[in-house]
Amino acid sequence: NPSIEIPAGAVVISDPVKLTLPAAADLAVSLYVPGDVVGGGIHFSALQTSWTVPGDATAAASLTSPKKITSWVFLTGVDVLAPESAATVVAFGDSITDGARSTVDGNYRWPNVLASRLLARRNGSKLAVVNMGIGGNRVLHDGAGNNSPHSGISALARFNDDVLAVPGVKYLLVLEGINDIGHNGPEVVTADEIIAGLKQLIERAHEKGIKVIGATLTPFEGPSQAARGYYKPEKEGIRAAVNNWIRTSHDYDGVVDFDKVIRDPQSPNHMLAAYDSGDQLHPGDAGYKAMGEAIDLNLFNGSPKPSVSAR
Repeated sequence: NPSIEIPAGAVVISDPVKLTLPAAADLAVSLYVPGDVVGGGIHFSALQTSWTVPGDATAAASLTSPKKITSWVFLTGVDVLAPESAATVVAFGDSITDGARSTVDGNYRWPNVLASRLLARRNGSKLAVVNMGIGGNRVLHDGAGNNSPHSGISALARFNDDVLAVPGVKYLLVLEGINDIGHNGPEVVTADEIIAGLKQLIERAHEKGIKVIGATLTPFEGPSQAARGYYKPEKEGIRAAVNNWIRTSHDYDGVVDFDKVIRDPQSPNHMLAAYDSGDQLHPGDAGYKAMGEAIDLNLFNGSPKPSVSAR
């Protein structure tokens, strides 16, 4: 069809397009909106260049005086045909999974690094990586700050759409919880509450036969975060308790110790300076690279533990 109307809150899947693409290719998708629209479907900090122009330029080979934006608008994903042996890894988290403060158009996010390593793997398996990180996202409450809709609804609320509904999902890597600690504002949370929320994600994934890998929360002590109240000594205690559970509980099917990878060995509550983007919370390009390279690819083999939940 030449046009479609999307009901409020709904998702529309397009007609299929016959197009052969090489692995890891960039894909440009053109959309035309014939009038003013409000909200809906904006990935605020995509760290990837898109362009806007007035009028319908969907068939244009080039654009005249385009305006540059670094958000993805309306389009939330692209599905591709794959052999039955292929599967999907979902990277589920907040801004550190989203790649905040990495170089725009550089694809330095740790899920990108993981995807490149999986593509280079020579054991014949084909795994795609889908990045479902949202800056400011939290496990227990909607995104950090009541007037920050671009931070998304809570991980618990978006789990069905952003994990369980992803085509071919077989593996899930979770890195979420630091915003529950730092951005708690009026919602004071405990380590036990964060852990209970993460356990819900594990059980819901296990019910669908998905293997779940947990990642430890990375350090965030520093003057930039202390100045805005994001870091406080008592919050470090919550992070330590959550990380201890991730490392020792065996609730996850596997663990990636991102905390150990990027912390300063001489001051473990701080990120190593070489990996810091400058705000003591988000890694820079080198930090994301170290994270992506530290993931044991053998984690993406085998099956999850049996689910013990029931309704």
